[in-house]
Amino acid sequence: MEPLRPENRLAREASPYLLQHARNPVDWFPWGEEALAEAKRRDVPILLSVGYSACHWCHVMERESFEDEAIARLMNERYVNVKVDREERPDLDQIYQLVVQLMGGSGGWPLTVFLTPETAPFFGGTYFPPEDRHGMPGFRRVLVALSDAYRDQREEVLGQAAELTEAIAAAARGAGAGGGAEVPGPDLLTRVTEPLLRRFDPEQGGFGRRPKFPNTMPLELLLRRGVLEGDVPSRAAARLALERMRAGGIWDHLGGGFHRYSTDERWLVPHFEKMLYDNALLLRAYAEGHRVFGGPLFERTALAITGWLTREMTDPHTGAFFASQDADSEGGEGRFFVWDEAEVAAAIGEDPLARRAAVLGFGVTAEGTFEDHGVPTGKSVLHEAMPIGALAARLEEDPHAAFEALERARAALFAARERRPRPARDEKLLTSWNALMISALADASGALGRSELLGLAERALVILSQRLVLRDGKGLRVARLLKGEIVKEPGFLDDHAYLVNAALDVYEAAGDPALAMLAREIAAVMVSRFHTEESGFFFTAEGGEQLVTRPQDAFDNAVPSGTAMACRALLRLGTLAEPPFGALAERELARLAPTALANPLGHAQLVCELDRLVRGSVDVVLVGPRDHATTRALAATVLARYLPNRTLAWVDPRDPRSVTAAASLAAGKSPAPDGAPVAYVCRGRTCSLPVREPDALAALLD
Repeated sequence: MEPLRPENRLAREASPYLLQHARNPVDWFPWGEEALAEAKRRDVPILLSVGYSACHWCHVMERESFEDEAIARLMNERYVNVKVDREERPDLDQIYQLVVQLMGGSGGWPLTVFLTPETAPFFGGTYFPPEDRHGMPGFRRVLVALSDAYRDQREEVLGQAAELTEAIAAAARGAGAGGGAEVPGPDLLTRVTEPLLRRFDPEQGGFGRRPKFPNTMPLELLLRRGVLEGDVPSRAAARLALERMRAGGIWDHLGGGFHRYSTDERWLVPHFEKMLYDNALLLRAYAEGHRVFGGPLFERTALAITGWLTREMTDPHTGAFFASQDADSEGGEGRFFVWDEAEVAAAIGEDPLARRAAVLGFGVTAEGTFEDHGVPTGKSVLHEAMPIGALAARLEEDPHAAFEALERARAALFAARERRPRPARDEKLLTSWNALMISALADASGALGRSELLGLAERALVILSQRLVLRDGKGLRVARLLKGEIVKEPGFLDDHAYLVNAALDVYEAAGDPALAMLAREIAAVMVSRFHTEESGFFFTAEGGEQLVTRPQDAFDNAVPSGTAMACRALLRLGTLAEPPFGALAERELARLAPTALANPLGHAQLVCELDRLVRGSVDVVLVGPRDHATTRALAATVLARYLPNRTLAWVDPRDPRSVTAAASLAAGKSPAPDGAPVAYVCRGRTCSLPVREPDALAALLD
């Protein structure tokens, strides 16, 4: 057995991604003053490598280059090497991804950027093979050429660095800049969904061809127009995308949950990592799909996501949620998830009908559908190869018998898969991603009528509020992550904005006024530390670490933009009890509207908040004891409906805090003369008469 290499500095870090590199022969530094001072002392460039623990190509570059003794020696002699977990430091990732984009690349991970000792970038790329391959320069050659250029052509390198730094700063400013104040009119959704429909794949769903990402925020725009404005093509497109993703290999047909994205246009072959944020956004999308379309498919999908979440992604000690599951296991991507016919037969055993159902229904073929350098050929990604009616015809069985056979096969395959070596799991608890999942669980609990999902959300929110909302001599602030007993700062705009929305989502589902008060408290800090009247919201807090620029993020990436979610939170709080918050959000949305309208695919979350501003919210005020059966039934009526611009306020006459938490909506509202709970429906400044019965409330909402 080969002896373990000595540990480098990364062994002292909390990040699972950095710990993966703790025994590389590369003399890695974490980002910080020690690394920057060492680069200045040696007068050598910084090699910045950014990735995350579930990233397949990060693992490939580690195996090929960072574990190679000769390449590591070259790196150590010529550079100060800095490794960054993009999930811990999204600010650094956001800034330096721009280098690759400005140089004509598309960005991604692993991100490889070369910096001066003053952290100004002068060259960047993503994955580099060790030697020249497929038109890509080899990493050895890049290392030598850039080091030589820094030594021998210093003025040219510094000039390039100055130009890139200025371009990054301009791009970062542009990310939060509007083109002038404009409040769109009632044709907003028409204007933004027409270009989305032109990019939509009418056969397989989704936007563009390959690779395909779930893109839940643009799907929400299509669903809004389809439902709120009765546009049939938009409604059909949203449904098709949800159905095709669920049928494809991007969905885990055995264990639930969605993989990161599809490498092909049919959603068949994914990159196999599972991210908490993707599944939070998709849980909410399928819950909304169930509200709109009904039927069992979307409900089963949402519940299977939560089954995966509770089984594999929930920290048993805290109830909060881990960050991700790896794409790789046993040295290859997807090995945990793919099958051949012999493995299917061995797993199912003496049940010939179930074996045939699995091979036909899940599309297992002799040729296979997946190839990777670490996985033998002839492996198939499980997917819905045919509808149950067609499967029944192939099996010469009735549909019920075919369905039962497929379910037996699914259970047997899952049990067999559980005995395989598992992909690694990143067990850090990120504030922003946890907040997204808390919001999704609270929303799904109302859509599906499943109180246990609300319980999961409440438990996780308690941990975030106790461990990651910090209250000390530095004032209230939100930290970025919790790993074991380690709490890491700084928290960023998305940590604050997502957490405010999570607290409001659980408040609307459960009625606890303390959560609305917590949301107001965090929102006040968010505005004071991240917002300026001149420039809007920044991703990093005022007074934080001095980087080459202070980034902004009005643009959606894999998750909704922090700016859009901040506006969402402030609009909601403005309706409840804090009109100045609402006014600030309105100014920001008007300023950013031209940018959002010019690129709705990249600013879909902003457009959703603009729709709330243009259309107005539907505000429902429940007046009655929180625990009264009628109050709960009225709340369930609201939560089961598709009301994307909803505000739900709970006013319990026995609890003065509930009046304070919803002061704007509570004014003038009282229970029935006999004390029975009632509901008011308000649109703008006009409110309905109070209603006592869920059916009467449903009629007002529908």
